[in-house]
Amino acid sequence: MDPINQYLLQQTRRQFLGKAARGIGGMALASLLDSGTAQSASAETWKGITNPTHGAPKAKRVIYLYMAGGPSHLESFDYKPELARLDGQPMPDSFTKGEQLAQLQNQKLTCMGSLFPFAKHGKSGQEIASVFPHTATIADDICIIRSMRTDQINHDPAHTLMNTGTAISGRPSMGSWLLYGLGSESENLPGFVVLTSKGGRNPQPLASRQWHTGFLPSKFQGVPFQSIGDPVHYVSSPPGINPDQQRNIVDSVQALNAIHDKTVEEAEIATRISQYEMAFRMQTSVPDLVDISDEPKHIMEMYGTDGVDGSFAFNCLLARRMAERGVRFIQLYHRGWDHHNDLKNFMEVCTSHVDQATAALVKDLKQRGMLEDTLIVWGGEFGRTPMVQGNKGGPGRDHHVNGFSIWMAGGGIKPGMTYGATDDLGYNAVENVVTVHDFHATMLHQLGIDHKKLTYRFQGRDFRLTDISGNVVRDILV
Repeated sequence: MDPINQYLLQQTRRQFLGKAARGIGGMALASLLDSGTAQSASAETWKGITNPTHGAPKAKRVIYLYMAGGPSHLESFDYKPELARLDGQPMPDSFTKGEQLAQLQNQKLTCMGSLFPFAKHGKSGQEIASVFPHTATIADDICIIRSMRTDQINHDPAHTLMNTGTAISGRPSMGSWLLYGLGSESENLPGFVVLTSKGGRNPQPLASRQWHTGFLPSKFQGVPFQSIGDPVHYVSSPPGINPDQQRNIVDSVQALNAIHDKTVEEAEIATRISQYEMAFRMQTSVPDLVDISDEPKHIMEMYGTDGVDGSFAFNCLLARRMAERGVRFIQLYHRGWDHHNDLKNFMEVCTSHVDQATAALVKDLKQRGMLEDTLIVWGGEFGRTPMVQGNKGGPGRDHHVNGFSIWMAGGGIKPGMTYGATDDLGYNAVENVVTVHDFHATMLHQLGIDHKKLTYRFQGRDFRLTDISGNVVRDILV
């Protein structure tokens, strides 16, 4: 590298800005501002690396209803009459023999049947626990997968695996992979938005790496929206600053960034340019998004929300509004499903927060003709043990990785079906086992992406969301 270029690359931003105010930099800035091209200097809207897609997409977007903490499959979607028969009796050795899990060592393992009755619902006859009365009304719209399996038994690595395809921190999240692959249809909102709510036992902490870009460019990162107050920090202009003044400030900063980008050709500068532009557009679009005064009373009642209250119900309504505005990946975390004790009470608390709004979201999208191209996922990072955990406050269940349930709806997924099965006690997934990588491969397939072809080269290796495995679960596809 010649000395001049080396010198330019080593300049600090402060040094560059100081010099850009005069000489060639000043003329370039004046030229950009005079010609009105500061805005056009921003990075073009990302259209996706898989453009066109590898196959015909059935879904345009994903709404992921993430129950952080690990909801019990045995109190929700996996009815086990044999476990009820053995309630209070020792867990048969045949189920746990040879297992190396620490939670099984030197423990008295006692079976505990479901704390809620199950019933069949809809024409499909799906078996759903009584604590989910609203979800029961959409039994014919959802596909329950009872044979999920993961390999991470603690919350943080299990969250990381479910969100990024590996328990290793620093990899891109699935929402970031989708943005990288497909881009976003929204001009004025981020393509990947995260909303959180809580209620139940011990709300799980969530690390930002669950929606981070990892080694992908940072423009694909998920943007957390606050549930109360300004949805995005600093989305409001300071007092005394009107939109025209704000536009002038953004244009000036963009012009400076564009000059710097031409000098050093740094990818993150292009990202910063596009994000400044997005931030300016969000100052108008975000207030409109959260102003739900245009929602009819019956819709508000259907979701069970009174307004901007930070609840899961309000977040579900926001998710529908984001979907209408072209947001690609919308992830709603509800924190509170880690039920080691007092399981019956905390299941009732959690479902009181999420059940009605979940069903309302499916019904609302369906009546608007959007369910067919919106993929909805409901589930957590793992399930709970068939064995009782006798902490204070009533019985609970420990973390469980060998078998658990999620459900999917819309986006080309067969409705009204149950797929896969665990054994008689709900301990091991034994029929049509679905791994986290299989789930990711299926999700990408419904969006028109071949999971083996969506890759990014980093440190000499082609990485992908599904790592080195994963099969599309074709039996659940329309």
